[in-house]
Amino acid sequence: MSPPIRVGSRGSDLALIQAREVMNALDEPAELVIIETHGDRVTDRPLSQVGGAGLFIKEIESALIDDRIDLAVHSMKDVPSVVPEGLSLAATLARLDARDALVSKTAPTIAALSHGAHIATGSLRRRSQLLAIRPDLVVDDLRGNVGTRLDKFDASSWDAVVLAAAGLMRLGLEARIRAKLPVDEMIPAVGQGALAIETRTDDRRVRSLVEALNHPATQRAVACERAFLGRLEGGCQVPIGAFAEIEQQSLRLLGYVGSVDGSRRLRREATGALEAPEALGLALAEQMLEAGAGEIIGEIAGSDANR
Repeated sequence: MSPPIRVGSRGSDLALIQAREVMNALDEPAELVIIETHGDRVTDRPLSQVGGAGLFIKEIESALIDDRIDLAVHSMKDVPSVVPEGLSLAATLARLDARDALVSKTAPTIAALSHGAHIATGSLRRRSQLLAIRPDLVVDDLRGNVGTRLDKFDASSWDAVVLAAAGLMRLGLEARIRAKLPVDEMIPAVGQGALAIETRTDDRRVRSLVEALNHPATQRAVACERAFLGRLEGGCQVPIGAFAEIEQQSLRLLGYVGSVDGSRRLRREATGALEAPEALGLALAEQMLEAGAGEIIGEIAGSDANR
């Protein structure tokens, strides 16, 4: 009998739910291996100040490379656009819900928040788009897993927080959602709502097991978004959003690049062939670079370097 499949995961409640979802779908016995990441350890600073790409997966990828686990389950939005040599994204699970969600004490929508309301988020992408919509808002930083963030919110004077709808849904907390924000209003993070399964490229046994879990429509959409992100070379320090979906046998891609304060922003849309998702992502990124996205990204990078 083959040994159990060792499944690597972060230890948060949401990460464990996601890992067990994959374990239950496998045709072979599996065991869970919990791995603490740098992003989990450092919780007293905004994500944009903690480090570069891969904050929540580097240690898990190291365990995969060192053969301490056989596969890793990630939130796709945590996976950098470049995967380390020797590793592959072997499957993309069906996306649950890509939208951001408003959790508020009274207001049913962003527009209904009072003038100068305080809203909390740990995401520069959300901060940028919130301030682009409502420059009067005061946006405060919020770190921690979903439960911690909700506890902080409940004990605070904040008027609202914005979280990923998929995370709340997977945790059984959908009742906390006041509104799911339309993607045309708040473009999500790349890969938001989808799960990635990462394996060693040369591990044919495990790859063959998990490839059966791949959801082709989600895989195409996410590949398009990740190509867009990769061309712009943006990480958590830059407010970048992208969302692709299938419409009438084509892919529609929305892209966003903005300054942290939302005062400068670009939103563009493009459509392309289902069979070439990466080409569509690269094409929209090039359009946005020509329109000035590179200047916005460069200014943010320059301000970070001068801190």
